[in-house]
Amino acid sequence: MTIDRAGFPFIGVALIPAAVCLAAGLPLVALPLSGLGVAIALFFRDPERVPPQMPEAVVSPADGRVLYAGPADRPLAPPGDWLQISIFLSPLDVHVNRVPIAGQVTRVEHVPGTFVPAFRDGAALNERTEIWLDHAGQTIVFRQIVGALARRVVCRVAAGTTVQTGQRFGIMKFGSRMDLFMPTTATLVVSKGNRVRGGETVVAHLGAPPVTDGI
Repeated sequence: MTIDRAGFPFIGVALIPAAVCLAAGLPLVALPLSGLGVAIALFFRDPERVPPQMPEAVVSPADGRVLYAGPADRPLAPPGDWLQISIFLSPLDVHVNRVPIAGQVTRVEHVPGTFVPAFRDGAALNERTEIWLDHAGQTIVFRQIVGALARRVVCRVAAGTTVQTGQRFGIMKFGSRMDLFMPTTATLVVSKGNRVRGGETVVAHLGAPPVTDGI
């Protein structure tokens, strides 16, 4: 199992004391610390994902449950008209984030904010990192949003970076939310309550969805 490097300090905080306690002959103390280390390692797991081979398909940037899919709320969205998908990540979900569609990053901005629970509507105003992406002249915006527990996001791309669909670009720690904004010409293919997998689940198509032969 691959572990994202952001998790190594947290895992060490649990496993190093566990090793010390075990060496000191305190197995009853070492056991829960070891269990905590394993749980943290699972949180930072980084499984391989295979994105679909569809150039105009937008994949989910995160694992989790769809909270909303539809027209964006103007006061909370970037300026202009957008379609929006919001995804809630529980502490049990994979928290490594992936690029929703190939293109070039044009802007990365950190926005200070609040720390309300990520599943509430007001979470859109939480502290966040906002990434703007150009895909063949179309703009896609996605936000890593902290929650009540997740107080830090890691973004590993910068303006000018060329990225591919499904590429890892960061991680959010301990429960959080991802908002995705697309042009109003996009076609959404998920709805509230759907479970999605980052880098694999198609959530929208830029334009009409592909036509399947025989249908």
